[in-house]
Amino acid sequence: MPGETILLVEDDESLAGVIRYNLVKNGYQVITEADGYSAVETVRSARPDLVLLDVMLPVMNGFEVCRILSKESRVPIIMLTARGEEADKVLGLENGADDYITKPFGMPELLSRIKAVLRRRHPPPDSAAAPIKPDSNMVGMSGILIDVSRHTVTLDGKPLELRPKEFELLLLFVSNPGRVFDRDSLLDKIWGYEYSGNTRTVDVHVRWLREKLEKDPAYPEKIITVRGFGYKFEAGTVG
Repeated sequence: MPGETILLVEDDESLAGVIRYNLVKNGYQVITEADGYSAVETVRSARPDLVLLDVMLPVMNGFEVCRILSKESRVPIIMLTARGEEADKVLGLENGADDYITKPFGMPELLSRIKAVLRRRHPPPDSAAAPIKPDSNMVGMSGILIDVSRHTVTLDGKPLELRPKEFELLLLFVSNPGRVFDRDSLLDKIWGYEYSGNTRTVDVHVRWLREKLEKDPAYPEKIITVRGFGYKFEAGTVG
């Protein structure tokens, strides 16, 4: 969304200049940094609306920056890298990235990705990609209590720290106990239909949730895999 502030973290001065020029031309405010440490400090002080983050950075690489930022803030992150291997994409997502674009890329593609991520951050009320949410501000089941308005979750009375997409995914499951969601449906509802990632993203976030919710994540009792299809939330006692 033009007018919002983007932090561009790229140590290639010529590439950074081209990206910055195009972002400003399209109405964005742009802050630039050339190393990972400065990027973390700038997010803490300037609170940008989105981060474009290169992976190969001096001082601190992009994966480490992404990991720190995902723990400290809810700022969306698009990773920029020359690496195209699936393992690297998954590593970026596991560290909290919202999207991943491989160099070389065209500016129309980058601008489209930026718009899609910002749209998911501030979805319109009638957005078809918005997750299903209950009317009540409090949703409870199987020891889980979700305060929708305060964006907090407790498990058996103890607070849980969830990433934004983990929160949305859990809210969707708990609001629809017993309903089976296939991975493509979950991508559409949580990440939006314009998201360019694959269904592995869903599996990664389900694994994170299980690690926080289940007594034994290897043998889940709450978020159940429906083999060959997707996942469902197994209803239990109301929390």
